[in-house]
Amino acid sequence: MLAVPGTPGIATRSLADEVVSIARSELPGLDARIGYLDGDDAEFPTLQAVLVHAAEERAARYEQAKAAGVDVREPEGPVAVVVPLLAGPDSALLRRIRQAVMDSRIAADLTDVLGPHPLLAEALHVRLSEAGLARADRARLFTVATAADGIILASVGGDEAVQAAGITGMLLAARLAVPVMAAALDQEGSIASVAEQLRSSGSQQLALAPYLIGPEIDPGLVAEAAREADCSAADALGPYPAIGKLALAKYTTALGIAPQQPQGAPVR
Repeated sequence: MLAVPGTPGIATRSLADEVVSIARSELPGLDARIGYLDGDDAEFPTLQAVLVHAAEERAARYEQAKAAGVDVREPEGPVAVVVPLLAGPDSALLRRIRQAVMDSRIAADLTDVLGPHPLLAEALHVRLSEAGLARADRARLFTVATAADGIILASVGGDEAVQAAGITGMLLAARLAVPVMAAALDQEGSIASVAEQLRSSGSQQLALAPYLIGPEIDPGLVAEAAREADCSAADALGPYPAIGKLALAKYTTALGIAPQQPQGAPVR
């Protein structure tokens, strides 16, 4: 069950649907559902409501099987595995997701967030290259005229999120061969401070890479941060294939299933 933060809307639903579609393509037959942290129980069902509905469906299937004379065991284990659609830790959002699970009174496992992970470094690299802010492939002997020589990795969730983003940032720095520093979109002065540090260390052309899936913040915060740092910004990670693969990996790990580890493709 994908727990989607932020204000729900058509774009958010499309993103969540695509993430779920990627997970299903990796594991055919997967029963994947979407619950919105700020849903309305109608067009955008809340996480709590989706959990309750899943539990009712499981109980109904059991009762139907018994009534049909099928020898079945009473369902055991969690009704659902809840995977937060978050690249990094955000204690406020995770607290709300945890509370929604508790309020549902449904047996459900809550996984960690998706990052840090090498696949997220790959996704960041792709988004930067799509925006013309990084070379698509280090092995090729060409440059992008607008390629950045310093990257601000923008996260939300305070100091813990910055530290976690920094791990993925090291992997991104190795891919791009340029310095990468993490900063917090939700801490005043953090973006400007990191931009100043990068420029003082020799970087002249900066780029901002949102370490975000997308719906967890107001998109205007990224644009505002880019203006603050006086640089261009790439798009948020969005429904990049790695997001669906990592969400599935969290699910299978929680259930003790040993799937093939998600592999990234070389960036071209």
